[in-house]
Amino acid sequence: MTVIGMSHGELSRYDTLLRVERGELRVEDASALLGLCRRQIFRLLSRLHAAGPEGLISGKRGRPSNRRYDDDFRERVVAIVREHYHDFGPTLAREYLAERHDIHLACETLRQLMIQAGLWKDRDARRPRPYQPRHRRDCRGELIQIDGSKHWWFEDRGPQCTLLVYIDDATSELMHLQMVESESTFAYMEATRAYIERHGKPVAFYSDKHSVFRNARASAARGDGMTHFGRALDALNIEIICANSPQAKGRVERANATLQDRLVKAMRLEGISSIENANAFLDSYRTRHNARFARPLAPHDDLRAIMVWREQRTVTAALTLHYNKAMFILEPNDVSLNLARKRVTVCEYPDGRLEIEHEGHVLLYRQFDKMRQVNQPAIVENKHLDAALLLARQMQAIVPHHRKRNNDAPARRDQLTHLFPEPEPPPKIDRRKLGGSKLKRGPRLSDEALRERGTLRFVQRT
Repeated sequence: MTVIGMSHGELSRYDTLLRVERGELRVEDASALLGLCRRQIFRLLSRLHAAGPEGLISGKRGRPSNRRYDDDFRERVVAIVREHYHDFGPTLAREYLAERHDIHLACETLRQLMIQAGLWKDRDARRPRPYQPRHRRDCRGELIQIDGSKHWWFEDRGPQCTLLVYIDDATSELMHLQMVESESTFAYMEATRAYIERHGKPVAFYSDKHSVFRNARASAARGDGMTHFGRALDALNIEIICANSPQAKGRVERANATLQDRLVKAMRLEGISSIENANAFLDSYRTRHNARFARPLAPHDDLRAIMVWREQRTVTAALTLHYNKAMFILEPNDVSLNLARKRVTVCEYPDGRLEIEHEGHVLLYRQFDKMRQVNQPAIVENKHLDAALLLARQMQAIVPHHRKRNNDAPARRDQLTHLFPEPEPPPKIDRRKLGGSKLKRGPRLSDEALRERGTLRFVQRT
């Protein structure tokens, strides 16, 4: 099967000619639709009959333009630009070509020649790649970004050296600083040992693709390809992750820029000019730096709103809801009036506060505790019910109807105050004393008396 590539105009022309062939369209109408004369319509129909759909494809496709410069001229222009104007823009290079070499080209033609030769990049290619921010890690010490910053830390008072920076990804806290002569494997091993002894093992280190962390020439023939530093971290079960660009580990890069400004000036004021004195000073500076720049929590974490006991409840038509055997009556307002038959969230805080929320709104309420009410039964004037009602009323006066809260309610031993006090344990009830005075037992009957009553056969002898 042959695949034919046609432009949108050629497809429209082919469909119109087929409609003319089927008699659905007159030649005059096809001529008006395609913007061609009658004779051209008949010519296209003849080409369609002779060669099929391929006959409608333009014969100039794939051929160079008749106005195109020859290859020798194009190569000469590119050679001149590469030799004399390699860092010029197309507009400026065109002016010098016309002035000094008598070569007259359109600016767009020269721009295309320079792009094809690699001497110029178009606007899209020159646009910087966007690096979108990501969320910080959730836990302090989970991911540690490490980097070495080579700089004139002592200005003209000492040699150029490298500062090894360990920064926490979750809080931007400087975890460890160490001044070394150069960024080497042993320098990182010594600094990492000091970090782990002080803070413990992180889940992973996040670094650049320095040869200390990644062997770029590793192959299967040369073993596992791990560096000595990577093998040491593997023995400690610590992951090493290499970033593909400096922007990926932006926290440590920005920290380096801040340190190159603030730390240099701080050491100037202290008169520090050696690596030994700098390492002795870095601990005190790190504490001052973290007090200024560290972020204790991620911005998307609100611990007071997260550490809450939450349960869903449905609001009744009377704007009430039930939670833990207590009724909460919502205050009528613009928000609560629309909540009938809808779900709301009951939030109970560790300090004893209780809030009712709906879509970010805190609702006002009044509490009606069922366990504090004693439901007195009605006394019916009937001789068969007097004793039963008297017993029930006396029992309700001692113990409420609801003896305890819900089984799935949270334990409130650690809450200082709350809205759900537990009832006092009920006293032991002697039901024989309820309902009337205690009956006195009479003397025991003899066997003769029992035989006379006919009840001796029901008495068990021991």
